[in-house]
Amino acid sequence: MRVVRALVVVSTVVVSILSATGLAAAQAPATKPATTAKPAGAKPAATTASPATTDEGSPVAVSPFATAPPSKAGLELKAIHQGDTKWRESQRGAQPLRQIGRIQPSMLRSVDPATQQKTLEHFQSVKEQVDKLDQSAMTESERINLQIYRYQIETQIDSQKFKEWEKPVNSLETFWSGVQGTGQRGFRTEQDYLNYLTWLTDIPRFYDENIANMRAGLARGFTPPKITLTGRDQTIAPIANAKSADETPFWRPFTKMPSTINTAEQARLRAEGKKIIEAQVIPAYKPLLAFWNNEYYPHTQTSIAAESLPDGKAYYKAQIKRYTTLDMTPEEIHAFGLAEVAKIHQEMLDTMAEAKFEGDFPAFLKFMRTDPQFYPRTEDELLGKVSYMMKEFDEKADRYFGYMPRGRFGIHPIPIEMAPYQPAGFGGPGGFMINLYDLPSRPLYGMPALTLHEAAPGHSWAGLIAREHLDPDGFRGGGSAFGEGWALYCERLGTEMDMYHTPYEKFGMLSFQSWRASRLVVDTGMHAMGWTREQAQQYLRDNTVLSEHDIEEEVDRYISWPGQALSYYLGMTEIMKERKHAQEVLGPKFNLRAFHDAILATGGVPLPVLDEYLEAWIQGGGIGPYPEMEK
Repeated sequence: MRVVRALVVVSTVVVSILSATGLAAAQAPATKPATTAKPAGAKPAATTASPATTDEGSPVAVSPFATAPPSKAGLELKAIHQGDTKWRESQRGAQPLRQIGRIQPSMLRSVDPATQQKTLEHFQSVKEQVDKLDQSAMTESERINLQIYRYQIETQIDSQKFKEWEKPVNSLETFWSGVQGTGQRGFRTEQDYLNYLTWLTDIPRFYDENIANMRAGLARGFTPPKITLTGRDQTIAPIANAKSADETPFWRPFTKMPSTINTAEQARLRAEGKKIIEAQVIPAYKPLLAFWNNEYYPHTQTSIAAESLPDGKAYYKAQIKRYTTLDMTPEEIHAFGLAEVAKIHQEMLDTMAEAKFEGDFPAFLKFMRTDPQFYPRTEDELLGKVSYMMKEFDEKADRYFGYMPRGRFGIHPIPIEMAPYQPAGFGGPGGFMINLYDLPSRPLYGMPALTLHEAAPGHSWAGLIAREHLDPDGFRGGGSAFGEGWALYCERLGTEMDMYHTPYEKFGMLSFQSWRASRLVVDTGMHAMGWTREQAQQYLRDNTVLSEHDIEEEVDRYISWPGQALSYYLGMTEIMKERKHAQEVLGPKFNLRAFHDAILATGGVPLPVLDEYLEAWIQGGGIGPYPEMEK
């Protein structure tokens, strides 16, 4: 569900494969015309550039755009961006992009109103500079960089103008859950541990600033709906009531320390960590718990619609653009979702017949939700299923991908204190997190699709490739639609890869597809069309095989995180449309491995930019971004 590569340090926080040809009747982008590829004599950059490698030895992805000397406007854009990056990295708690997730910082960010105002003014200044650039004089690559960068800056400005920082919680994520997740598998170096000790001392200040922000949001009616926050005090109380450091997640980095740190230093670091956690961190949770229980939660919003928030219509419109990168209205998205759910429903009926089930569709859903054969009896059984799926993918990967990430990722249980409020799993370059809470809600037939989406070739796989191929100029990061669209496409790709071995696993994949299409209906329904929470839950019951636990958690997530759920299916639709177009134009020259490599080589871009990028790739003959791998 997550791999969003954006160059932000002040941002807030998941028919046959060729049948989706566009947004059709929903008044979205039409199917692309079948243009003709350029003749072989029109050489793209990929055929002329010499092989190169990154600092870490990975091959450099070759752009499909023709190489050209930088323009004056392009150099100006680069200077603006470098100045912006320098400013971002100078902010408290910020790190250079290459260090994020690799080196433990020594401070948390500042989130107080004065910092937020300075942030808004900074991005407004950047936008003014960008808007003055002469785009007509730029090269193709520079113009693409400008599009990506403008999207990023405009998204940042919207976030600051709507004061998203006054609402640092939703049903899925909270500012303290992000803090608690730090270092759960330990650190690599002694310096990381020293930084961690200093970082721990910064928690009280960070929590106080967030509480003050939440209080300001509460005063103006800018909060998540109350119904979506029930029970979240249980993510605070165990730490607030802890008697010793080892009863908190902050102690976990000290339980397994690297052998490169000598025994005496390990003991010193543990003693200092215990002292800080007990004297400063645990006490910081006591006022947080009191604020949550006595002041914040009882007075949060009762309405579930984003449009009922201050300046709600404009806010929801901005959220749609932020997460989808498209200019679509709630009505267009809603209509498209209804049409797609109907199409997928027919596929589900066909698969039900393949399973030779005697009964109607509701009876089949009940059978899938309740029959014990589909559910793990132990945590090890669930972990074993996922692990086997990963090795099965490894065996088949080189038939579908040219570039294989050098990095590796593991499979880890979601921490038990967070698991009741988390989805079935989520992935990124750091690993695939699997939810072992409430095993009767974790059907085994859903694990193949979940693994392809969250682990490989979805979020973890794509995240490693992105990290290994950071754009040298820094112009990458395109919102949720690229990452979630790619991961959902991977679920469909599993059919071609023969990753679904029973009709039930195939039905599980189709249910996941219908689930994401249903999000288009229920998100817009609740936030713009007056739908109730119960109406949204019933829609998911009728059109997916999700468990009751997942249905409740999912709907609450959509309520408290407007627009984010729209990114998945719209992103996948764009990728499938691009694939169909490439096959029509390139014919027998279409190379599926090169197509996948070309998408992942972008590192994550807004969907309109992906369209332009892949069009250039097609016109260049569909050669992969790593030409040496295609010989």
